Amino acid sequence: MYRLLFLLMLLGVSCNDRIAMEDLHHLNGYWEIQEVEFPNGNKKEYPMNTVVDYIELNENNGFRKKMVPRFDGTFETSDDAEPFNIFEENGVFYLRYENPLSEWQERLLSLSEDSFSVENPEGILYRFKRFEPIKLD
Repeated sequence: MYRLLFLLMLLGVSCNDRIAMEDLHHLNGYWEIQEVEFPNGNKKEYPMNTVVDYIELNENNGFRKKMVPRFDGTFETSDDAEPFNIFEENGVFYLRYENPLSEWQERLLSLSEDSFSVENPEGILYRFKRFEPIKLD
């Protein structure tokens, strides 16, 4: 009886963590790195960032570029953008990047309106939070 209850609870929790195609629009916008977790369990926290990522996704194609926020609410950036596409495999979404020098992908582990996390093939986990500009009165 307890095993069945445990399995039902586990199934309910795992289903809630699943990312749906309809959730992918949450990737759009400005993000700052919050934490990096390495395969050995070590973590590096980023309490403050001088650079944020801007992600723009349209259908399954998008780009990611580095932006430097300014105190007046604008951003400084170069014209460099890293194009990517999203694909689903066995219920898991991947971001695939490709440029003339390399090719790699990240597994999308979690996604909400305020945060997301990805894992690269080396097992390094990146946690992001939605960027909120500093407001000066």
